[in-house]
Amino acid sequence: MSEPTFTPSAEFQVAADGPRDVAMVFLGASMVAGVGDPKGQGWVSRVVGRTHHPDLELTAYNLGVRGDTSADILGRWKSECAPRWRGRSEKRLVISVGTNDAASGVTLARHRLNLANILDDAASAGIGTFVVSPPPTDDDELNTKLDVLVEAQADVCNRRDVPFVDCYRPLLGHEQWRTDLAASRVAHHPGQAGYGLIAWLVLHNGWYDWLQISPS
Repeated sequence: MSEPTFTPSAEFQVAADGPRDVAMVFLGASMVAGVGDPKGQGWVSRVVGRTHHPDLELTAYNLGVRGDTSADILGRWKSECAPRWRGRSEKRLVISVGTNDAASGVTLARHRLNLANILDDAASAGIGTFVVSPPPTDDDELNTKLDVLVEAQADVCNRRDVPFVDCYRPLLGHEQWRTDLAASRVAHHPGQAGYGLIAWLVLHNGWYDWLQISPS
């Protein structure tokens, strides 16, 4: 099972004049949906809240579905994103997936292929992409699988020059992250503090450069 050759047929463009009309879709599973956060924000709303800029008219859509694997996202992203992007001059896609792949036995080769297909199809349609890795869980066996999966994600993104944020390694031994997981009412999911840590990692690892704006 080999990954497709990356040959995008379109280029992502940022409007040169006037306010930028940006539609940004976040795709993933329960971590994207913010499951376990008593404030109901998760990391996505926290990141969006720090992405205001006078030249940016941003409309954000959270399409996180609990239990989704990379195959599920590959199967639904085009039909679900298209209505959100309709009429917008700048299309952005943020993907964060992988924990359910590791937990359900999706092979590493299949995960790589699913992610590569999404990124390549998006590039061919002139859509800007950004990938956020899954964070560590409180299950050591699952973390062993995630360690390899996150490394594979980084490689897939690097081959395509797609920005990638590793949330796994910085949080693996992080005391506040581990404490938040242990206190959470939802297994393997963080609470308010943990989602804040993920948001911080995203915002401080290429987010503003990707959007070509200065931090708010």
